[in-house]
Amino acid sequence: MPTLDADARRLVDLGRQAGKPPFEVLTPVQAREAYAASWDLLQPPAEPVASVRDIDIDGPGGVLRLRVYRGTGTAAGQCIPCLVFLHGGGWVIGGLESHDRLCRNLANAAGICVVAVDYRLAPEFPYPAGLDDCEAAWRWVHQHTAELSIEPERIAIGGDSAGGHHAAVLALMGRDGTVPAACHQTLLYPVTDIAAESDSYRSVADVPLTAATMRWFIDLYAPDPAARAHWKLSPLRAASFAGLPPALLLTVGHDPLRDEGRAYGERLHEAGVQMLSLHAGDQMHGVLLQGRMVRAANVLAEMLGTALRAALRPVAN
Repeated sequence: MPTLDADARRLVDLGRQAGKPPFEVLTPVQAREAYAASWDLLQPPAEPVASVRDIDIDGPGGVLRLRVYRGTGTAAGQCIPCLVFLHGGGWVIGGLESHDRLCRNLANAAGICVVAVDYRLAPEFPYPAGLDDCEAAWRWVHQHTAELSIEPERIAIGGDSAGGHHAAVLALMGRDGTVPAACHQTLLYPVTDIAAESDSYRSVADVPLTAATMRWFIDLYAPDPAARAHWKLSPLRAASFAGLPPALLLTVGHDPLRDEGRAYGERLHEAGVQMLSLHAGDQMHGVLLQGRMVRAANVLAEMLGTALRAALRPVAN
């Protein structure tokens, strides 16, 4: 495994010197507060976009909020591709604000609409509440393409970490016809097997996201261990990957999720799924939200946006 990037190492050292506790020793509420306190420290200022607005829709648990971004250079009524983006945070922390800047970056770099989903969090709402919200949002977007000025045939699903987990599940459900099919899936260091037994769970240490932290998240989201082998909790265990939409996959080296993410890519490849795979061996989990401190984060975000543009807008316009 390559040495951790120098910027990332400095970030880890600063956190240690500040005595920042790991999430697993906090309550979920305290973890959310600690996470929120890091956003301005770690992330660069928000990029302007052509437009951004919040929309409330009816969700399975009540009002479900979506945030709709249109990338700079897109006209108000122009019909453009869309990425429905599901935020990370271990199903326990995070929301629209934590990933606002990343969604803006992707919308601008790809020249698309991005719809972010503020799904319910564990432990107050364990599995399947968050997934149910994501499914409801996914259906709503497909039903309101005219209102959103998006292309019905070019709606992609994506997310990072736990959001990448939800995205992978929805892509499988779309393949099976139980929800509208995605034209593309963007999986950014995704959770794909919550058994948490891969080698990277044992070998990766000395970074903020450790095996202990991930297992804390998993226990809060899916408290019944007997259910964890189901593909809706561990999409790596789906019987077949045949017929899945093209994928953009990002994995990083210093991450307990590294091996399951790369194994997911291998299964996509073996199933003949068109895929662009990017592995940043010297980066750690969450790098895309570290751009103020880790210069490579901004390069990766731009690369991902460019790849999304090529996937969703294949003909120059």
